[in-house]
Amino acid sequence: MPVYQYTAKNLQSEVIRGTMEASTPDVVRRNLRQKNEFALKIQEVNEHKQVYKLKPMEISDFSRQIASMLAAGITMIRAISIIEERDIKPKIKKVYEKLHTEVENGNTLSHAMEQTGGSFPELLINMYKSGEASGQMEETARKMAEHYEKEHKLRTKIKGAMTYPMILFVVTVIVVLVVFTLILPQFFTLFEGIELPAITRLMINISTSMTSFWYLYVIGLLAIIAMVAFLLSLPTVKRAVDQLKLRIPRIGKLMKTIYTARFSRTLSSLYSSGLAMINALEISGSIIGNTYLQNQFPHVIEQVRNGEPLSASIQSINGFDSKLVSTIYIGEESGNLDEMLNNVADSFDYEAEMATTRLVAFIEPIMIIIMAVMVGGIMLSVMLPIMTLYQNIG
Repeated sequence: MPVYQYTAKNLQSEVIRGTMEASTPDVVRRNLRQKNEFALKIQEVNEHKQVYKLKPMEISDFSRQIASMLAAGITMIRAISIIEERDIKPKIKKVYEKLHTEVENGNTLSHAMEQTGGSFPELLINMYKSGEASGQMEETARKMAEHYEKEHKLRTKIKGAMTYPMILFVVTVIVVLVVFTLILPQFFTLFEGIELPAITRLMINISTSMTSFWYLYVIGLLAIIAMVAFLLSLPTVKRAVDQLKLRIPRIGKLMKTIYTARFSRTLSSLYSSGLAMINALEISGSIIGNTYLQNQFPHVIEQVRNGEPLSASIQSINGFDSKLVSTIYIGEESGNLDEMLNNVADSFDYEAEMATTRLVAFIEPIMIIIMAVMVGGIMLSVMLPIMTLYQNIG
């Protein structure tokens, strides 16, 4: 059923904005009139319109402000209004305006988040639902602020560590393109009429094809990108790729650590907020970011539902760090499962950071060696014919 966004006035001439599911705009007008509200503007919401998804640090800032203002005794609707009025990006401002409209119409914050169409993650919405039901909204918002701040820090550290290898890769590609398209062609006339070694003939053929048929290379590259994107959209292929990520030497261990930390922190947040373990597992499993791991969770949830301990059920998952099972077992025995999960998540975050540093230290010399071999091969293909020319002159 279509969703309509409306602007209306009530009997007190107050402007009211909101959204409503209805078959036609006339139905929206009729429903508003029943509430003594009169439509000024009705517009169908484009469901396919791209929705701005808040980044982890933006969610952390939002949650921290909500927690601070609730602690100061400010009402939720006023808190949203204050956040909305701040100097922020236009895209984020639109999200907050939508929140403000929904809360102003009497909806809870979690329901308002759902109405934004995906701007807020499922974890945050469910946590706020739990906080609203238990009356611990301030504590829940503060916990979510810390959760997403830690996630942001881990992502930033990993991206920062991978920046130098990426720069090396880009420089290598640019150097190769410049050499093959601009430098090598200048030697072709010099080499006419002499016997060329195999490596020089290979380089000349590559250079000629790149300068004469460059558009085929562009088409081929775009075709490969399109094919990879299409294959990754297939569930079976995506699952196989996600499984391969966990088996690649060095990288696989890093990915296991990151996924384990993400699962542990999410489960800890959900479980400590009072959410049932089954529901907490369903949400935690769905946001890991690896379909191979996510597909194993229905079996785990079924085991827990049948009375199996969480530690025994998690043990069947292939792709988590083995330390997770022992940590959950200790938490179950001590009755401090949420605290143990949070502690092990911090530990895995640190391990992920160290593993990333080691991985970069391993990749950097390999990239330099590859670049040196490529440049050295090109230089050799030029120097060998030149030496032959000098010998002929001599």
